[in-house]
Order: sequence, then C-alpha cells, then structure tokens
Amino acid sequence: MANPTTTHFQVPTSDDARHACLGPGGSAEHTMRVIRMIQGRWKVPILFRLFADPCMRTLQMKRDLGTISQKVLTQHLRELADDGLVERVEHAGKSLHVEYRLTEMGKQLRQVLVAARTFSVEHPFETAR
Repeated sequence: MANPTTTHFQVPTSDDARHACLGPGGSAEHTMRVIRMIQGRWKVPILFRLFADPCMRTLQMKRDLGTISQKVLTQHLRELADDGLVERVEHAGKSLHVEYRLTEMGKQLRQVLVAARTFSVEHPFETAR
C-alpha cells in the first residue's frame, strides 16, 4: 500500500514528498504566489467589484469602492494587470477613456475567493482563536 502522506496535498513526511510540497514549484509556493497577487488592502474589493461588473471605468470603480484614493486604485489596478488578473482597455474616440476588465485567469480566481469567504463565514473570528 502506498504511503498516504506522499501526495503534495497532505503533510509531507519523506524528503521527496517534502520537496513536492515545499520546494520550488511545490504546493506552498503556488499558494503563496496567489496570496501575493491579491495582497493589498484594496485588491480583493477591486476583484469582487469586477466579479459583479466585469468591465468598469476607473472613475466608476473609485466611486463604488468609497475611500480609496486615485493613486492607490491606479497602483493596484496596474499590479493586478501585471499579474494577469485584469486587463486595461483603452477606448479611443472623442475623449480617451480607460476601462478595466477581468481576464480569464481573473475570472477563474473568483471560485478561490468565494471559497475563502465561505471558509471565513463558517469559522467566525470569535471562534478562530
């Protein structure tokens, strides 16, 4: 019978399994990459706003998010674009305007963030300590 702890989705006990989980390209590294992509006070609210309306102008997003500054909104949108989660779309015409929309990868991240929300709801802060 195979050792059930050799899969990278479980606690590693052997050196090979530990490398699959903790080494370069392992489960921990991939998970940390996703966390780095969404790290920042406003990135998750920006993404959830785009989940509701997949293509938005910057000004409308700023109004919807409330107290975010234009500088921080622009910075976070650029970082999300650099990570491939959103794309910047310029519309030429009488007056140039810019919209941001979710990429396919950004759309796929929705299920991960909804799962994180579900986990949080099921494990309230008061009982998590």
